[in-house]
Amino acid sequence: MTSITDTLSYLIKAIVSDNSSVVIDTREEGDIQIFEVSAAPEIIGQIIGKEGKIIKSIRTILNLSFPNIHYSLEIKG
Repeated sequence: MTSITDTLSYLIKAIVSDNSSVVIDTREEGDIQIFEVSAAPEIIGQIIGKEGKIIKSIRTILNLSFPNIHYSLEIKG
């Protein structure tokens, strides 16, 4: 995985039970990359996890893997 987009896609699709309904849109605003993750509400629940533990872990992995990239991760249900 060479890009933050590929890594994010891999992590999210590995977590959810039905990855065909997950859509990850990417856009840039200045030097910040914005990722919008859209899926059905039950899939969003799997991505966020109890008390947000899974989404926090995804952000931690992205921060450690790509320390020089500024990004925002938005979840849309």
